[in-house]
Amino acid sequence: MKPLESLGEVAGKSVLLRADVNVPLVDGEVADDFRIRASLETLVWLLERGADVVLCGHLGRPKGEDQSLSMAPVEARLRELLAEQMPDLPSGRLAVLENLRFNSGETSNDSAFVAELIEGRDCYVNDAFGASHRAHASIVGPPQFLPSAAGRLLAKEAEVLLGLRGKPRRPFVAVLGGAKVSDKLGVVSSLAERVDALLIGGAMAFTFLAAKGHNVGASLFEADFVKECTELLNSNVRLLLPTDLVAKGPDSQIQQTGANLSEGWAGFDIGPGTAAEFADEISEAGCVFWNGPMGVFEDDRFAAGTKTVAEAVAHTSAYTVIGGGDTAAAAKAFGFATESIGAAAPDFGHISTGGGASLELLEHGNLPGLDALVEAVLIL
Repeated sequence: MKPLESLGEVAGKSVLLRADVNVPLVDGEVADDFRIRASLETLVWLLERGADVVLCGHLGRPKGEDQSLSMAPVEARLRELLAEQMPDLPSGRLAVLENLRFNSGETSNDSAFVAELIEGRDCYVNDAFGASHRAHASIVGPPQFLPSAAGRLLAKEAEVLLGLRGKPRRPFVAVLGGAKVSDKLGVVSSLAERVDALLIGGAMAFTFLAAKGHNVGASLFEADFVKECTELLNSNVRLLLPTDLVAKGPDSQIQQTGANLSEGWAGFDIGPGTAAEFADEISEAGCVFWNGPMGVFEDDRFAAGTKTVAEAVAHTSAYTVIGGGDTAAAAKAFGFATESIGAAAPDFGHISTGGGASLELLEHGNLPGLDALVEAVLIL
C-alpha cells in the first residue's frame, strides 16, 4: 500500500479521490460533518500540489436516483471547510461527483462503471476507510488501472488498527456493545485470541447471558447464536458480562435489576455495578478498543452505562481507540472531544471513521480496499 508521495508530481494531473463522506442529513443540510472533516487533510495535500481533484463518495443506500441523498449538501459543506484552509483555491480545481450509489454499478462492482469513473483520470487515491470493507467499484476498481495510493486517513486507520492486532500495550481490553451479536461474533472470536479481557454490553450481551442460562425476559437476543456464544464462554478468554441491568417492564416502569429478568422485562442498559466493574478494567488497561454503546444512550433513562464507559475510556492513561459512528456519537453526546476524527483527539488516542471497517480489519487483518491498493499498478 503506497503513500501519497508515491504518486510523484501531481501538478496538472487529474486525481480521482474516493472519500468517505457518508454523513447524516437533516432538512437537506449536513447534520454532522465528522467524516467530511476527516477527508480534508488528503484533499488539501493534493490541491496544494496542483492536482485537479475529482472527489467521489456515497450517501446512504438509495434505490436509484433519490435526490434526498444528493451530494449537493456534502459538497457545500466541503467547500465551506476547504475555504477556511485554502481561500484562494480556483473553483475549477475540485469537482464532486454525484452519489455513487445512484448507479447500481457501484455496489455490483460493474466494470463499465469503473471505466466511467477512471476515464480521463491520471491516478487514484483511496481515503475512504469506512467504505473499504466493501468490494465496490470505486474502491477496488480504479487501482486495477491507475497508479494508486492510500490517503492520510486510510493509512492512519490501517496503522492503528493493525497495531492492535500486532503488539498492543498490555493489558489489552476490548469493550463491545451494540444490538446484534451476529454482527460482531467474528471480531469477538478474533479479539478473544488477542485481548486480556472482553467486556460485553449492549443488547448483544443478552445472547451471551442466555448461553449462561440466564433468563433474558423480553430483551433482544439471537437464539441462533447461543451455541457460538457458549463456545466462547467455555474458551480461555476472560469475558465479562453484565451482572446488573436497567430494565423496562410491561407497563414501561423502569428499574435496576440483576442479570436474570422476569417475563415481560427487557434490558436497555448495563447497571451501575457492571458499569463500575467495566470502568475498573478500563482504568487498569494499557490499551482499550471500544466499539458500540452499552445501552440505548439516546434515552436519558438508559444512558448511564454508556456514559460511565465513555468517561473511563476518556480518562484512562491507556492508549484508546474508539470505532463506529454510534460510539463516536455517544462520546460526543457526553461532552467528550471528538474533533480530530481519524487522528489523535483530546480525549481519545484514535477515533476511527469506520465501525464496520474497523471490526473487519481487526477480525481479518485486511480489507478489499487495502488489498486493491497493494496490488495496484505502479507506473505513472
